[in-house]
Amino acid sequence: MPARAAVILAAGAGTRLKSPIPKVLNKVGGRTIVDRVIDACEGLGCERIVVVVGNHSPQVRAHVAARLGEGAIAVQEEPLGTAHAALAAREALKDFAGDVLVTNGDVPLIEPKDLEPLFQLREQGALMGIVGFEPENQLLYGRIIRGADGHVIRIVEPKELTADQAAVKACNAGFYLASREDWFRWLPKVRNDNAKGEYYLTDVVAMASEEGLVRAVFAPESAVMGADTQMQLSAAEAVFQERRRAHFLAEGVAMPAPGTVHFSWDTEVAAGATIEPYVVFGPGVTVESGAVIRAFTHVEGARVRAGALVGPYARLRPGADIGEEAHIGNFVEVKKVAVGKGAKANHLAYLGDGSVGPGANIGAGTIFCNYDGFDKYDTHVGANAFVGSDTALVAPVRVGEGAYIGSGSVITSDVSPDALALARGRQVEKPGWATEFRKAKLANKEAGK
Repeated sequence: MPARAAVILAAGAGTRLKSPIPKVLNKVGGRTIVDRVIDACEGLGCERIVVVVGNHSPQVRAHVAARLGEGAIAVQEEPLGTAHAALAAREALKDFAGDVLVTNGDVPLIEPKDLEPLFQLREQGALMGIVGFEPENQLLYGRIIRGADGHVIRIVEPKELTADQAAVKACNAGFYLASREDWFRWLPKVRNDNAKGEYYLTDVVAMASEEGLVRAVFAPESAVMGADTQMQLSAAEAVFQERRRAHFLAEGVAMPAPGTVHFSWDTEVAAGATIEPYVVFGPGVTVESGAVIRAFTHVEGARVRAGALVGPYARLRPGADIGEEAHIGNFVEVKKVAVGKGAKANHLAYLGDGSVGPGANIGAGTIFCNYDGFDKYDTHVGANAFVGSDTALVAPVRVGEGAYIGSGSVITSDVSPDALALARGRQVEKPGWATEFRKAKLANKEAGK
C-alpha cells in the first residue's frame, strides 16, 4: 500500500465569517477547525501533513507549527487560487513518495471514514479519486461532470456553469487524491483564464481524466460541510452536538434532556453516569460511571469520579478532580483542587489550588484565598476536617486531619490535626444599647438635626 500524505489548504481569509479570528481557528466542539482536519488526516494514517497558510494569517502559522512543527508549514505568498495554494506544498513534499490527499482546511466535521474510500479507489486503479456530495442547495458549489460510464470528466466552478451543468446534482466536496508525482506534474500547468482570474485546483481533475481513470465517492453533506459563515459554523456545531449526544446515549449515559447538553470534542462520559439538563462540557473532561452532573453546571478540564454528585449550578475549572462519592453543590467553584472520596462542599464556596481530604466538610461561604496579586498558593484540608461556614483560608495553609475551623474565621496559619481553630473577634454585648440609640436618633430628628 502506498504511503499517505495530506495537504491541507488553510490560506483562505475567511472574510464572510466577519470574525477577528482566522477562519480555520474558529472552533467546533471546542476544537479549532484546522485541528479537526488534521485529526482526520492523522486518523487516515497520513505520515506527512502539510498545511498551506497565507501571509495574512501569522496566527494560523503559529498554531499549526505548535502542533506539527515548522516543517509542516507551506506558505502561499499571494492569494491566487486553490491550485496555487496546493503547489506551495511542493517543496515540503519533495522527498515523499506515495499518495497525497489535498483537502480544504475549513471542513470541521470530516472523519477518516468519509475519506478512506478515496484510497480504496486508488488501490482499484484510479489515477485520481475525488469526493462528491449532493447538497440541498447546489448554488455555491462546483459540479462534478461525469461521462456515460460514470467516470469523472471534469469539475466546473459555479461561475463557469452552463444551464445544463447547473442542473447536475453531484457537487464537489473539495477532497482529491492522487500520487505526489502526478500532483506536482499537473499543478504547474493550471491556467487562470477564467471568470475569477484564479488558478483553480479543480482544473487538475480534467487533466487527470485525459490521462486515466478519475472516479468519485460520495459522502453526506453533513460530513463535508464548510464553515464559511457564522450560520454555517453554528450549523456545524449543531451537527457535532447531535452526533455526540447520540453517541453517549448509545453508550448508556442517562440524559433526560439531551438536546440541552453541550459536549466538547474530547468529552469522556462512562456508561451509568447521569447528565441533567443544561450542562456544558468544555475540553478535557472525564466523567466516570455512577457520577451525576446536575443541571446548569459548567465543567472544563476536570475529572468527576465514580458516584460523585456535582451541581446544580456548579463550576469545575481545569485541574478539578472530584473524588468518588464526593459532593460539589450549588454555586461552588473548584479549580486545580483534588477533592477526596466522600468530601462535601455543598454551598457557595471557592476552592482554588490545593486539596480537600476524604470525608472533609467545607461549609457555605468558604474561600481558598489562593492569590496575592502576583502568585498562586495552595490550601490543603486534611481528611475528615470540618471547615465552618464563611471561613477564609489564606494560602499557603494546611488544615490537619480531623481539625475543626470555627465559622467566620480567617485562617492564616497551619491548623494541627484534631484541633479547633478560631480566628474571629470576640463577641461583645451591651444591654439596652439599641433602645438608647433609637431614642437619640428620634430626638435628633424631631429637633431638626
